[in-house]
Amino acid sequence: MTSTLKTTILLAALTALFMTVGFLLGGKTGLIVAFVVALGMNLFSYWNSGDMVLSMYGAREVDAYSAPEYYGIVARLAERAGLPMPRVFIIENDQPNAFATGRDPEHAAVAATTGLLRMLSPEEVAGVMAHELAHVKNRDTLIMTVTATIAGAVSMLANFGLFFGGSSNDERGGNPLGMVGAILAAVLAPIAASLVQMAISRTREYEADRIGAEICGRPLWLADALTNIHNAANHIPNYQAAAHPATAHLFIANPLSGASLSNLFSTHPDMGERVRRLRAMAVPPAGHAQPRGGFMPQRRNRPGPWG
Repeated sequence: MTSTLKTTILLAALTALFMTVGFLLGGKTGLIVAFVVALGMNLFSYWNSGDMVLSMYGAREVDAYSAPEYYGIVARLAERAGLPMPRVFIIENDQPNAFATGRDPEHAAVAATTGLLRMLSPEEVAGVMAHELAHVKNRDTLIMTVTATIAGAVSMLANFGLFFGGSSNDERGGNPLGMVGAILAAVLAPIAASLVQMAISRTREYEADRIGAEICGRPLWLADALTNIHNAANHIPNYQAAAHPATAHLFIANPLSGASLSNLFSTHPDMGERVRRLRAMAVPPAGHAQPRGGFMPQRRNRPGPWG
């Protein structure tokens, strides 16, 4: 089964879960309403989910004048990847992290936290942004942002149903299971949504690491960046992500690590395995020379902010 087909099936499962919650809370009427809402959410997310996520994190757009080094790295990597120049954003957050969003490569955006730009070297920043551009190149960004929207709605709908309890009369279109259905939906639906998110994200991260390493030409840059991000994320909380846990799978590393019990349902594959695979890419086969011609970031002439 291809990665695209698997992701499509999982996304359909998430939509079906949303409809099931609607049925548990409102019977046949709830099922129909949930179907219409899910359809509308998918259409709305297609056009607006990228801007919604950026707004959640208070991201500010930068350009070649306001953040020349950071913007320049993204521009040169996009050229190497054969991609249109994405919009570039900075998020005021001490935790080093980054994500990409947008419905297609022509409407993509990449965002990095101030913590990432401050803590990582230019080479490591290049490795991270190459990973995010790999998501853009693979057209992962639409699926990941739509998934975040629907998963968040599943949890919201389940909690809403638990609060109101639902009607016990199915003939009037109410909840056929009464309070039992509301409790089941409130407890099980968010867990199921998290499991689907995990499956969708994990099928994409390894591939984005591989393609990102090829884009920048230096797998070790991304390997070192992931190691440093992982170590920092364990003791630097990301309160913005904690407030919007359904978006955690968008980031290059789990932003909830060390900050919330939500990381029990991690949307990311094991960091040690990701780093191991990247380091293996950097070792040429026997009898072959190390490839040359990798991307080289322009270094800062003096210490200072990225923008």
